[in-house]
Amino acid sequence: MQQHWKGVGRFGTVGLELALSILLGMFAGRWLDRKFDTGQWLTFVGFGFGVAAGVRAVLRALKEANRQAEREEEEEHRKRREFHDKHR
Repeated sequence: MQQHWKGVGRFGTVGLELALSILLGMFAGRWLDRKFDTGQWLTFVGFGFGVAAGVRAVLRALKEANRQAEREEEEEHRKRREFHDKHR
């Protein structure tokens, strides 16, 4: 049960990281638009960079979750093999 809560803690912030990346990129672009008087171009560029950073964070978390699931599956398979070897 404790393993499940560790997973929630480790991967539960992915959505927040996605949202904050997008907002930070958008607001940074908006600030640059005001500073350089460029209309809304830099807001869109900042938004795009924020989306890219957020998607990268989600993909990174997904890879880590897959690696963790594979490790747990290998461990479970090893334990089953040991159990069957002892009871032959």
